[in-house]
Amino acid sequence: MSTGHFAADRLGRMRSVMAGHVERGDVPGLVWAVSRGGETHVEAVGTLALGGTAPMRRDSIFRIASLTKPVTAAAVMILVEECRLRLDDPVDKWLPELADRKVLRAVDGPLADTVPADRPISLRDLLTLRFGLGAIMEYPIRYPIQHAMEEAGIAPSADVFRGAPDDYMKRLGGLPLAHQPGDGWLYHTGLDVAGVLVSRAAGRPLSAFMQERIFAPLGMKDTGFFVPTEKVYRFATAYSRDVQTGKFTVYDEAAGGLFTRSPAFESGGGGLVSTADDYLAFQKMLLGKGKLGSTRILSRASVELITSDHLTPEQKDSAQMFFNGNSGWGFGMAVALKRDNLWMTPGRFGWDGGYGTSAYADPTEDIAGVLLTQRMMDSPEAPKHYVDFWTSAYQALA
Repeated sequence: MSTGHFAADRLGRMRSVMAGHVERGDVPGLVWAVSRGGETHVEAVGTLALGGTAPMRRDSIFRIASLTKPVTAAAVMILVEECRLRLDDPVDKWLPELADRKVLRAVDGPLADTVPADRPISLRDLLTLRFGLGAIMEYPIRYPIQHAMEEAGIAPSADVFRGAPDDYMKRLGGLPLAHQPGDGWLYHTGLDVAGVLVSRAAGRPLSAFMQERIFAPLGMKDTGFFVPTEKVYRFATAYSRDVQTGKFTVYDEAAGGLFTRSPAFESGGGGLVSTADDYLAFQKMLLGKGKLGSTRILSRASVELITSDHLTPEQKDSAQMFFNGNSGWGFGMAVALKRDNLWMTPGRFGWDGGYGTSAYADPTEDIAGVLLTQRMMDSPEAPKHYVDFWTSAYQALA
């Protein structure tokens, strides 16, 4: 039996598979949504907190972590379309802390052993994560630049920076770049910097700009950088999980936690909270080439640019744990390049979040999907409930 865009019996299989992860104790709860051709299915299973009685709901709120990155890229492109920013202009005007950069002669070398940057950092460098700083995937950390980022409190991690944006930029500007602008790919930091740039260029907080230009027009009523008191009852507790024992530990409480008050630093790389319906609206806007219903957020040209691969083969090869030989990176999100799994259609775009979230849209199949959990990722490898969600979504296509 088919519902038109999905096979009804296979949606039932999806529900059973995803509920199984809760029943086995893999996650306390899940909310997921799939949409195709105007047909949307949303399900909620489990509880907001481990051992709690409050059930997961369709409108439960989650920390979406790096699913923030595509939203920040969209905010940037709104300003580019208005010619208030240009992709290849130096960012020095808005981010003077990044002017006149020094670059490490070798990524593992002393901080003082530098050469001048070949050119200024551009906005394009920030969006593609090629500006010169970010997560250097060498563990345990041993390079001087890794230690310096840790000591400055700006190393990419699950913990969002808690100081003011100006303080963040001052700390970042005190470090040399790990590579020449545009040369390498380092995860995360460029989108935090892009968020600061949007705020400065727009002359208001990043949250205010996103609210006016993205959230309100798309009806994303529960998306922002913190959860207001009157909505905390819908907010999921966040957990980390010990890989060896399977034991859950509270990372951030719902009531009174880090995301229940307005932050000093609105992280464009990972600071948003949202719901399944809210984020699905954003995904459907991108799937609609910048338009949702009668509301246009971006031009078709911008969406095509955002969702195109911008990395060289060498840059992708240097970050295998992120790209797996089958993906590249656009502006703030991954882009599938070849089909090697059920869900890996070339052109599919989106990203995953370290607090336990996953959202992608596929123009070829006209499908958008969002999975929200409160179990933090414990490795770059996708957890089984991610794999099963996307497998289930694609096997259910009519």
